[in-house]
Amino acid sequence: MACNGAKKPLLSGLVDSTSPRIDECTPYRRRFRRVKSAPVTELVPSDISGNGPIPRYESFFGGRHQSLKQVAVFLAVYLGLGTLCFYVVRGDIKGKKSNPILDSLYFCIVTMTTVGYGDLVPDSAPVKLLACVFVFTGMLLIGLILSKAADYLVEKQEILLIKALRMHQKLDPAAFLKEIETNKVKYKCYLAIIILSVLMLVGTIFLYMVEDLDIIDAFYCVCSTVTTLGYGDKSFSTVYGRMFAVFWILTGTIALGQLFLYIAELFTESRQRALVNWVLTRRMTHLDLEAADIDDDGVVGAAEFVVYKLKEMGKISEEDIALVMKEFEDLDVDQSGTLSASDIMAQATQTHK
Repeated sequence: MACNGAKKPLLSGLVDSTSPRIDECTPYRRRFRRVKSAPVTELVPSDISGNGPIPRYESFFGGRHQSLKQVAVFLAVYLGLGTLCFYVVRGDIKGKKSNPILDSLYFCIVTMTTVGYGDLVPDSAPVKLLACVFVFTGMLLIGLILSKAADYLVEKQEILLIKALRMHQKLDPAAFLKEIETNKVKYKCYLAIIILSVLMLVGTIFLYMVEDLDIIDAFYCVCSTVTTLGYGDKSFSTVYGRMFAVFWILTGTIALGQLFLYIAELFTESRQRALVNWVLTRRMTHLDLEAADIDDDGVVGAAEFVVYKLKEMGKISEEDIALVMKEFEDLDVDQSGTLSASDIMAQATQTHK
């Protein structure tokens, strides 16, 4: 390919003009600058050796504080309303009872998580319908918690886990950030397993010591609870037991659900990485070259090559490319094939008219 005859690629403006050149054709061996919208260096921790404080990663956690607050509000409203409703109709709920308010909250949690021990059950048609409403809204709320709050809380502990695992290694800031990005899902799985294991251990010990179950029955009750199986032959029956269950059942079932989500995400990510590796290692053919030539000029520039590879990896689609090209054409007021400050000003002028 001749150097002077080739059309100037779309990404040529990103080439570092100060970089050394070996010969006349080295513009095709480009070293691109960091895109200005990419994560800035301020997000990289200044001290990860174990002596300094853990940094806060706004790129990971930014915008999630509001979601966490919304989930907390929805949960509080659900539990408050559910407790009040089931307290009012407590006479139509039969089973092993302790404290009226505590039983109402406990029944609300058991309904929400679909554990359904059977130690407290509706005994009239209106209460059964009320339980149906709360079980569906509760499942919806559990899904919201799994997608928002639980993931946020796990990610908040992710850096602590990485620091603990790498405490004997001195990673530079860039390597630390790369470690988080590369193995993010794997560390989430580790954390979810740890959290679930701790919750199951605490639940087993509590049932053994407070509910007077033997160790096998205690572990059996824990497993049937976190999996929402809820056979009902073993459950929380004492006042202190139900006080503990109000918090433990909710966190235990959510922890298991979150672990399953992370495992599925890990398998999906593994398949995606295998696809990316296949795309990057296979040899280009003439058919690939023709497919990558978006503007049909017989030459594949850097931008066209990147777009083609991303499309092969499944990261973008033909529709995505068409939408972006449509936006480019709208911004390219002078139809020069490039964007400049004059194009942006002209487009803004047309918009205000």
